[in-house]
Amino acid sequence: MRHRDPQPAATRPRPTSRRQPRGATRQLSLLAAATLACALQMPAIGGEATPAMALLATSKGDHTLAIVDPKTDKVIAKMPVGPDPHEIIASVDGRTAYVSNMGGDSTLHRIDVLDLVGQRALEPIDTGPLTGTHGLAASTGKIWFTAQGAMALARLDSATRQIDWIMGTGQIWTHMLVVTPDLHHIYATNVRSGSVTLLDLQPAPPPPGMAPPPGAPPPPAAGSSTLWVPTLVPTEKGTEGFDLSPDGHEIWAAASGCGQIYIIDTNAKKVSQVLDAKIAGANRVRFTHDGKRVLISSLRNGDVSVYDAKARTEIKRLHPGSGCSGLLVSPDDKRAYVACSTDNYVAVLDLQNLEPLGHIEVGPRPDGLAWAIR
Repeated sequence: MRHRDPQPAATRPRPTSRRQPRGATRQLSLLAAATLACALQMPAIGGEATPAMALLATSKGDHTLAIVDPKTDKVIAKMPVGPDPHEIIASVDGRTAYVSNMGGDSTLHRIDVLDLVGQRALEPIDTGPLTGTHGLAASTGKIWFTAQGAMALARLDSATRQIDWIMGTGQIWTHMLVVTPDLHHIYATNVRSGSVTLLDLQPAPPPPGMAPPPGAPPPPAAGSSTLWVPTLVPTEKGTEGFDLSPDGHEIWAAASGCGQIYIIDTNAKKVSQVLDAKIAGANRVRFTHDGKRVLISSLRNGDVSVYDAKARTEIKRLHPGSGCSGLLVSPDDKRAYVACSTDNYVAVLDLQNLEPLGHIEVGPRPDGLAWAIR
């Protein structure tokens, strides 16, 4: 039985139109942008203050940066980062973190910026055509990075957030990066080209025909110019993880395919020795701060090999997980931290007794590790 509408059609209120008033669409867009900006400024869930020395770890699984108190191995805060976080570095003053986002086929052009004291994500930096951001290094007021999609190294000013220097390598997958404290040397591995780039800052020669006469005094330092002089050292395809010895004399670079370690003399600018380490899948290398040992992690089998740097022999091989990527040594050389990506935790190793201590849950697929020291 059909029920009659008790209210005549002529007197029923007309349905409200779903069309937004003029200008409402723009207002909603502005509201969405403001909401996003507020979300970036919101503090991380936690409540504990960031310690003066903090362990930082990225998670590719939940796209976060974790702040860990190394005294308790407790995660005290997490902050959102980009879609493909890889490496991380803290500013020299330890107050800000920067996270690179590489992307499949090195397509991303984003570096995340995070306030470690306020525990909040800030507006990320768009690196434009410098795609595939990966390796990171910090100096006072500057952040250096690799752009493997652009076959380049670059530097940005942390205050202006602008890129102020670019140097092409001409090598495929320029990946990891070390900048010496005096800013006179830059080293980078080129994974698919199988090489290591050495850049040395040197005085620029005068233009042809303008050389000073013999015996003339050199130009004053303030008026002199410099340039980066490159040297390419061939290694093996798959050369990715590497580290510079604390005295700056040696580079140890690991070739993941063959499992060999290439030792490069930075003064002679050539390979001085190749170690048949048989570390298949080796992808990260770290010297201890005293320069006595070298740690090499394997993403393929989860091993961490500990080498005597002087004797160049393996001391012990540990197995903290099934696949190890990020690798970090504590400033006092008592511990090592290993991002076991396939195991979804960061392993903690005792470097005095060379045995595992436990693990830290920072999020699925952890990768980049760094120290932030204020």
